[in-house]
Amino acid sequence: MRILYGVVGEGMGHAMRSRVVLEHLFAAGHEVEIMASGRAAEFLRKAFAARGWVHRIHGMHIIYEDNRVRRGSTFWSNVLAGSAALPAQIGAYFELVGRFRAEVVISDFESWTYYFGKSQGLPILSIDNMQVINRCTIAADIIHDDRAQFELTKAFVKSKLPFCEHYLITTFFPLPLRKDRTTLFPPILRPEILAAPRSRGEHLLVYQTAEGYDELPGVLQQLGIECRIYGLRRGLTQEVVEGNLRYRPFSEAGFIADLASARAVVAGGGFTLMGEAVFLHKPMLAVPVGGQFEQVLNARYLEKLGYGRFARSLTEPGVLRDFVSALPFHEQQVSQYQQDGNRLLLAFLDAKLAELATARG
Repeated sequence: MRILYGVVGEGMGHAMRSRVVLEHLFAAGHEVEIMASGRAAEFLRKAFAARGWVHRIHGMHIIYEDNRVRRGSTFWSNVLAGSAALPAQIGAYFELVGRFRAEVVISDFESWTYYFGKSQGLPILSIDNMQVINRCTIAADIIHDDRAQFELTKAFVKSKLPFCEHYLITTFFPLPLRKDRTTLFPPILRPEILAAPRSRGEHLLVYQTAEGYDELPGVLQQLGIECRIYGLRRGLTQEVVEGNLRYRPFSEAGFIADLASARAVVAGGGFTLMGEAVFLHKPMLAVPVGGQFEQVLNARYLEKLGYGRFARSLTEPGVLRDFVSALPFHEQQVSQYQQDGNRLLLAFLDAKLAELATARG
C-alpha cells in the first residue's frame, strides 16, 4: 500500500519507535512517504538516507526551564513559528498530493498528516503512547492531586487525532479500555535494546538534561555509588571522572551498554527510556518534568507496579538514598516483566493494513 507516515518531533521517543515500524513497512514492500518535524526529521533522514523519503514539516515544540514546561514561552514560540511556516506547509502538502496518492495514513501523534488524511477521506491509524490518557481509564490514585493537569492533558490528547480508524497504544502498564477501536501493546523497542546483553552491575545510570540541578552532583557523591551520568554536562567529548561520578559524553552504543549493565536508572518520566529500563529489568527512579502529566502518569504507574519510584525532585532529602535502599524489592518486581511488543504490534498492523487494502478493492 501507499502509506503517508507522520512523526511528531517533540521528544525522540516518537522517532525511535517510528523507525522500527517504518523498517518493517519498507521490508514488507509498502511505499511510504515520511513527514516529520524537529529532531525526528533529522533522525529519520539518517536512518533512511538511502531512500530519501523523509520530508521536514513544522511541528510543535516545548520550551523547558528548571525542569518545568514554560507554557507562555511555548505558546508564543509555536504561534510565531507556525505563522511563518504555514504557507510553506500548505505548498509542501499540495506537492505531496500531486506526486504520491496515499491510500492510508499512519500518525505517531503528528497532526499535519492526520489533517491531510481527513481531507482526502483516507483511513488513519494512530500509533503512540499518548492516547492512553484519553482512551483508557486512569486510576484515581494515579491522578491523585494532579486533576487539573490530567484534565488539561486529556483534552489536548483527545483533540489531537480524533476519529481514527484504529488506535494502537504502547504501554508497559495494563489499563482498562474506555473506548472502542483501541488496542494496547507493550512498548516498541529499538533493535539495539533487544540485542543488548543484560547484566547486573553496581553503577547507577543517571540521565538528566534539565537545568536547575546544581545540587545533584553533591547528592550523588554522598551515595558513594558509581554513577555514570549523561546530560548534566553538555558538549563533553571524553569522560570526566570526579570520585564516584563519571560524566559520560553521549553515544548511543555507550548509553545502551551502561543501561543494560546498570544496577538501576535515575532519569525523567519519559516513556521511551522507562520502557527500555523495565524491559531490561532495571529499577528506575523517575522524576517527571513539571507540567507534563504524561510523565507523571508513567512514573506513578512505575511505582504502583513496584518497578521503581516516583519523585518530584532528585534533591529532596532522602529521595535517592531511600530508592537505593529499596532496590532489592524493585529488582524482584521488575524481574517478572516480560514482553514481545514489536512482534505483537507489527503483526496487528499487518493485519489491519491487509484489511484496509481488501476494503479498497
